[in-house]
Amino acid sequence: MAGMGPGSVTDKASRRLWPLAAEALLARARRRTGRSDFGEPPVEPALTVLTRSLDQEADLHPLGRLLIRKRLEELLATRLRLVDAWKRQERQLLATRIERPLFITGLPRSGSTFLHELLAADPGNRAPRVWELMFPLAARADIHRPHNPLIRRTAARLWWIRRLAPDADAVHPLRACSPQECETIHSYTFQSEEFLSTCWVPGYEAWLRAADFAPVYAWQRKFLQYLQGPGPAPRWVLKSPDHVNSLGALLAVFPDAVIVQTHREPLDVLASSLRLIEVVHGLFARPGGRETRARREARVLAEAVERLLLFRETHPELTNRFIDVRYPELVNGPLATIGRIYEHWGAPLTGPAAEAMCLLVSRRSRYPGTRLITNPGPEEVLAAEIHRFSRYAARFGFPARPGEASPPLRSES
Repeated sequence: MAGMGPGSVTDKASRRLWPLAAEALLARARRRTGRSDFGEPPVEPALTVLTRSLDQEADLHPLGRLLIRKRLEELLATRLRLVDAWKRQERQLLATRIERPLFITGLPRSGSTFLHELLAADPGNRAPRVWELMFPLAARADIHRPHNPLIRRTAARLWWIRRLAPDADAVHPLRACSPQECETIHSYTFQSEEFLSTCWVPGYEAWLRAADFAPVYAWQRKFLQYLQGPGPAPRWVLKSPDHVNSLGALLAVFPDAVIVQTHREPLDVLASSLRLIEVVHGLFARPGGRETRARREARVLAEAVERLLLFRETHPELTNRFIDVRYPELVNGPLATIGRIYEHWGAPLTGPAAEAMCLLVSRRSRYPGTRLITNPGPEEVLAAEIHRFSRYAARFGFPARPGEASPPLRSES
């Protein structure tokens, strides 16, 4: 659009109106809340690295700059209020147990969201909901209360996002009471894959890959303790593809965790993931070259699965902590897959839970839009990059090249 490109009057005005400078954002959050303690882990240097990368590398358009600025302001202000609330409940939080949580991870676009929804349908399980993570200070209110104003407020925000990004429902439908991913909890530390999902920030990405995630998972544990509150410990079901990058830190903080790893043919993952990135990035930044995005996504996902492969190979003592779920098995027999997970997890699958899951399966297409995206991107580029997944394909029984038959799945012996 004329007058909206880099260096335009509109672009320069947006930089003046909504600067992305860590010190100014921190000061504004302190003034807004009347609080000053951000707690642990420290927000710096994460916030400075992130804002510098967003400002200099992301090529944000004016609306994207405004949205990012508002998001950072809200995260900082909520974090100050959370830390203040946690100080007043420290003894109660320390007594709150998080027992044998189940984490879903693996390649993105491999059925993990569907699996998370199924598990969250069990009344005996507990999943963090979108509205709770958006407004965690009020998260102990009854989620089923029909007139909860925060659920309505969250729904309104999501409605506006769908107006700004009309394809959002087709690639990742989200509602106020949907189960939400762990990266949203991590975002309060500013050490989160959320920011890689929304913008092209290579400087921040390099910093993130070298960062220690143990303090981030310690933050997540306290966050879950706060959401859980007093009373019997529920079975937490948590999810993020990005846990593949930090399994060591996750298990250090949650030593009794069970890990479900979802699997799908890499070429399908790449095509679907690329489409999601195009939709989300377009909400914040100017479009870049599709081939460049495709090569980058192939590299990022291949590096992630290599980290996971290496972790599992070097920790054979943790073999019984992992449950492998292949995408075709999940979509063709969801209840059989759930039964296998529950058996491994040592959790009872009750009749009401199975009925709730069956109802969810029957309503799987309840959202508008098309779930399967056609013409997802430069397929020749994706096909050329598929060699990066050869070890993963051999390990988990997927074709190494397009058109090949799937090899048998290797056992866990």
